[in-house]
Amino acid sequence: MHKTIISDTSCFIILANIGELELLHKIYKSIITTVDIATEYGEPLPVWVEIVTVKDKYSQQLLEMQIDKGESSAIALALETPDSTIILDDYKARKIAGQLGLIFTGTIGVIIKAKLNGIIPSIKPLLEKIKQTDFRLSAEIELQALKEARE
Repeated sequence: MHKTIISDTSCFIILANIGELELLHKIYKSIITTVDIATEYGEPLPVWVEIVTVKDKYSQQLLEMQIDKGESSAIALALETPDSTIILDDYKARKIAGQLGLIFTGTIGVIIKAKLNGIIPSIKPLLEKIKQTDFRLSAEIELQALKEARE
C-alpha cells in the first residue's frame, strides 16, 4: 500500500453525503489534501486530514488549463509526493494522472477496499446511498465494483 493518500474534493463530498467519511480514516488512517481542496469542500475536515500547500504552483497552473483547481492541486501534490495514491473521480483528471504515471483510485475503489479489508460487510448499501446523490454511477461501473468486491 502507498504511504501517502491524497484525496480530491469529490471523495470527501460523496462519503460525507452518505454518512461514511470515516471510512477514509478506517482504511488509510491519515489522508492529505490541498488548501484548494479544503476550500472547495467548504466544511471543516476531520483532524486526520492534513491540509498541505502545493509547492510547485507552475505545474498546478498548467493542469488548471485542463481540469479544475482541486483536481489540479491533487495531481500537482502527487507529483511532488513520492509513493502516493490520489483519490480522483473525474474521468479527465484520472486520464491525466495516468498519463503522468501517477497511481490513483476513486471513491468506489475506496469502498471496495473497505469491503475487501473487512471494514464493511457489503458495498451494496453504500452504492445504493450513492445513487441517491448527484454522483453519476453507471450500471457498468456498479457491476464492475460488485465483481471486484466479490459480491
